[in-house]
Amino acid sequence: MGEDVKKAVGETVSFRPDTLESPVTSITWKHVSLSTVKAIEWDVDDGVIIPNQIFKDITTLDERTGQITITNLKVEHSGEYTIDINSKQQGQRFSLEVMERVPKSNITVEESGNTDVVYLRCEYSGTIIWTNLAGETLEGNKNHKPGEFITVKNTGNPENYYTCTLKNAVSDETSDRVYERSVQW
Repeated sequence: MGEDVKKAVGETVSFRPDTLESPVTSITWKHVSLSTVKAIEWDVDDGVIIPNQIFKDITTLDERTGQITITNLKVEHSGEYTIDINSKQQGQRFSLEVMERVPKSNITVEESGNTDVVYLRCEYSGTIIWTNLAGETLEGNKNHKPGEFITVKNTGNPENYYTCTLKNAVSDETSDRVYERSVQW
């Protein structure tokens, strides 16, 4: 029981246990990745302690609700989070995947050897979505990694354009339009 969350680098995440039975004398959130480290801990006597450097200055704990909040996320914050309440591990587990945002893409135009056809290439190792002026999704050729290309025929419409959008679980970015009028046929 828990949550699976995907966030972009720089974003904020919060996890909260389902229940908190009184009286609460201690709360410890642990980060499980290659090893298990304490992200933040609190107890009645000592207050809040952040023992691990990667959580310093970006992690807070609400001792009333048990909620942990981590700001300015980095890829190394990815992993599983568990909570101990009153020194007893709870059943809830929270999975966090922190990902880089996709870059803005650029389309490169390549000659085909045919005067009415060009190749438009977009380079990226993830999901690429090609669209045209009509909003249609076009099928790219994925045989040229990283990235893919589409074969474009001259339609005779100078206003016709193509874009490629790079996409991952946390972001997407669309290239500038490549108009037929700007292509050297």
